[in-house]
Amino acid sequence: VQLQACGGGLVQAGGSLRLSCAASGRTFITYMGWFRQAPGKEREFVAASRGDYTTYYADSVKGRFTISRDNAKNTVYLQMNSLKPGDTAVYYCAAPVFYKDPTKSGGYDYWGQGTQVTVSS
Repeated sequence: VQLQACGGGLVQAGGSLRLSCAASGRTFITYMGWFRQAPGKEREFVAASRGDYTTYYADSVKGRFTISRDNAKNTVYLQMNSLKPGDTAVYYCAAPVFYKDPTKSGGYDYWGQGTQVTVSS
């Protein structure tokens, strides 16, 4: 599976960005997720979407971020609103070989290249 993420950029606090991640190489992926890693910090879970459209969110982004998925295109999106400087990180999309835990990094086997999101104050 190859994952291609895009949509990052520089935005002021309170602004919005939309990330997208297209998967190729498989016809169906049970779930896809987004993680992020800020400088000097560990990679952390952000959001995930299962094939049945069940979604999961980290507490820090609930109410501000929305994950959505187009199963026909094997593409997952992350709409990020009300961005804060603390959201600054490299954002990675990920997908598993088979179903494990969508909220843990260990639940994923394939990772995209990452896209930088920078929120200025």
